[in-house]
Amino acid sequence: MLRIHFSPGDFARVRFLPRPAPLVELKLSLMMSRRRDSPVLFGRWRRDVGRRLPASTRPLWDLLQPFRGPAFLDPVSRDLEEGLDLVRGTPGTEVRSAVAGLQRPPTPWVKALMDRDAQAWAVLDRGLRDAYQSVLATAWTTVRERHAAEFTRFALRAAENGVEPALTTLAAGSTVHDGTWHIPALKDRDHHLTGKGLTLLPTFHWTHEPLIGFTPDQPLLLVYPAGPGFPPPAETPTGDPLADVLGTSRARVLRLLEHPHTTTDLAADANLSPAATSSHTTALRRAGLITTRRDGRSVQHTRTDLGRMLTEAGPA
Repeated sequence: MLRIHFSPGDFARVRFLPRPAPLVELKLSLMMSRRRDSPVLFGRWRRDVGRRLPASTRPLWDLLQPFRGPAFLDPVSRDLEEGLDLVRGTPGTEVRSAVAGLQRPPTPWVKALMDRDAQAWAVLDRGLRDAYQSVLATAWTTVRERHAAEFTRFALRAAENGVEPALTTLAAGSTVHDGTWHIPALKDRDHHLTGKGLTLLPTFHWTHEPLIGFTPDQPLLLVYPAGPGFPPPAETPTGDPLADVLGTSRARVLRLLEHPHTTTDLAADANLSPAATSSHTTALRRAGLITTRRDGRSVQHTRTDLGRMLTEAGPA
C-alpha cells in the first residue's frame, strides 16, 4: 500500500500540472516498451516501437528497465528542449545515486555519464531526442488532448465534491482516511507531505501503479496512469482542430491572446480590420474564452483559463 500523509493545509496545496511533461511521458513509454505484460493491448505497439527506434537510442537501455529508471532522465518541463537542458544540468552526485538505485553494474558508457564526460552526455542527448521523435512525436497531439481532458475532469470533481473525493478517482481502489491517501501498491511505502503539497501528473503510456517523484523542498510528484489503458495512436496532425470549431480568425485571435493585447495591436498581429477584430473578441468574450478590461482610452483583451486550455489541447 502506498500511503500519502497530508498535514494541515496540504489538501489546499494539491496542484495538477496544466500540461504533459515530455520526458516523463517518454521515459514511461520506453519502460512500457520493455515490459511483457498486456500483450493483447501493447504487443503490436511494442513491436512497432522496436522497429522505429534508431540505433542512437540503444544506450538508453543501459539505464532503463521495465519497472525502473533513473529520475534524472525525466524532469518535469514545459517542452522537450527545457527538459533536455535540465537533464544536461544533472550533477554528477545525483547521477551516481540514481545509477546505484538500478541495482546492476554500470556499463562503461554509464560510468562516463557519472564522470560527466561530455561525449557520453552528447550520446544521451541524441538518444533522448531520437527516442522522442520515434515514439512520442506523432502521438503528442493525442497526449495533449487526453491531458487537457483529465485536467478538466479533476478540476470539476474537486470543485463539485472537494479535493479528497477527487483524489480517490485518480487511482482505482484508493481511499482517504484521517488525512492519509491510501493507494493500492505492491510494496508498503509512506510519504509525508509536511506542508510541501502534492503535484499530480497523469501519464498515458503507463498501466502499472502510480509512481512517486521526490525532490527535496519541492512538492511530492505523483505520476498516475490515466487514459483508456492502451497507448495513444501515432497520428500525423493535419490542420488546426481549434480552427475547425471557432474558425481560422477566431482561433488565431485566441492564440495571440496568450499575452494581453489592445484591439488595435490584436488587429495588426492577426492581420484583421479593427471592426472584424472587435466582432471576434466579442464572440470569444461571450463564450468565456477571453476577458476584456478598459485601460484608459483603449481596452485590453486577455485569455481566460478556459481559453488557455482550449489552445493547449491541440497542436501548438
